[in-house]
Amino acid sequence: MSRQVTSADVLGRAAALVDVDIHDAVKIREGSHAIFELPNGIVARIGKPGSFGAAERELLISQWLNRNGITTVCAVESIPQPTVVDGRPVTWWTLIPDHRPSTPRELGGVLRELHTLIPPTEFQLPSYAPFDGLRERLESAAKIDEDDRAWLSAQYLRLRQRYDELGNPLPPCVIHGDAWQGNLVVPRAGDPTVLDLDSVSVGWREWDLVQLAADYTDFQRITDDEYQSFVDAYGGYDITRWAGYRVLADIQELRWVAFAVSRSDASSTAAAEASHRIACLRGLVPKPWTWQAL
Repeated sequence: MSRQVTSADVLGRAAALVDVDIHDAVKIREGSHAIFELPNGIVARIGKPGSFGAAERELLISQWLNRNGITTVCAVESIPQPTVVDGRPVTWWTLIPDHRPSTPRELGGVLRELHTLIPPTEFQLPSYAPFDGLRERLESAAKIDEDDRAWLSAQYLRLRQRYDELGNPLPPCVIHGDAWQGNLVVPRAGDPTVLDLDSVSVGWREWDLVQLAADYTDFQRITDDEYQSFVDAYGGYDITRWAGYRVLADIQELRWVAFAVSRSDASSTAAAEASHRIACLRGLVPKPWTWQAL
């Protein structure tokens, strides 16, 4: 039986193609992308097979946002991009040294600026699709209880119906699509900088507000004052007071559960976390919830 090709294998072959030093490379994360920190201030992001178009769009988005006043992670200009190995695109980015996650106030301010941008004309942003791939992830894992699997399937259908019934009074705008404090980082010297551009799209601005709001209402990861600073920096709009908030929060939390489910076959830690998250959604664990990062 042939050995499975790992993200480290892809990194090694891609680096050889473009002459990038990967000595002592450190894996930062393995999720929708595999991300490695390399010598010489470079970060490598390895996409899934067949995602070349998405990788190209991330590079264009980075350039476009920086031109329009939103400080964003920059690709390394001296390296041809993307580099493709076995259908997997590798992009090379400039490391942001010595940084911290943004505060709620900083995140609210940057989102307010982002949401005022006119979508680019030189390339097309996709429409945000909150259910894209969700059902497949929920059904992908063998290591979840069949009763939980049935509940997840029913919850997915319930939320699709409730979402379809929602009305949003504001037109769609440019959104980040995964707007949490870790995707806006603040270097010791410099402006807050946007990371992870693969979900940048056109959609409801509420999708960029719901993650921090859920952190506040359901997990109590931030204080009353911190959440109010987020609302104030955004311009005074509190999504938790919108009638559709609970629908979007439930969808977002189902997406977080689906990520754990999708990793549960390969990791006992992820399987245990998936079971815990499902129990929370099913009302078996009282709020505020505590979920472990994967």
